[in-house]
Amino acid sequence: MHSNDLEYVGFWPRVGASLIDMLLQLAIMLPLTYAVYGRFSQPGRMFMGFGDFFLNMLVPAAVVIAFWVYKSATPGKMALSARIVDADTGAPLTTSQSVIRYLGYFVSLIPLGVGFFWVGFDRRKQGWHDKMANSVVVRPGGVEPVRFQSKSDWRNPPPQEPRF
Repeated sequence: MHSNDLEYVGFWPRVGASLIDMLLQLAIMLPLTYAVYGRFSQPGRMFMGFGDFFLNMLVPAAVVIAFWVYKSATPGKMALSARIVDADTGAPLTTSQSVIRYLGYFVSLIPLGVGFFWVGFDRRKQGWHDKMANSVVVRPGGVEPVRFQSKSDWRNPPPQEPRF
């Protein structure tokens, strides 16, 4: 698929995709959390140790990053036929880009979520997490085609000069 056949995915479709992802994550994590902690957690304790951190932070992060690396989208974005790709080449994200993008969610969230709302105002529909990871979210069709900065084919990139 050529870049002219793609469009950037805006704020509201991405909100919809996030809601789908949140519901799927809730459907998986709620029974798992219930199985681990029982019906009630210990009163007055917010943090239950490494297991709590692993279950509630690392597992969801690993799953989301794996979806980005291997499928170029989470299930919510797949429902929209959207993909997360490198902003310059249109290639799938690398693992390091995916980790940076995930960590960028926290940066986008800190100032009252402004980094997420940025998608609605940016020319390339990038949130701060996208800018940090050099990624864009695209899907087939649209009036305004995607223009990747690099015209090279990402499958056969030209040799690059070393950067110092």
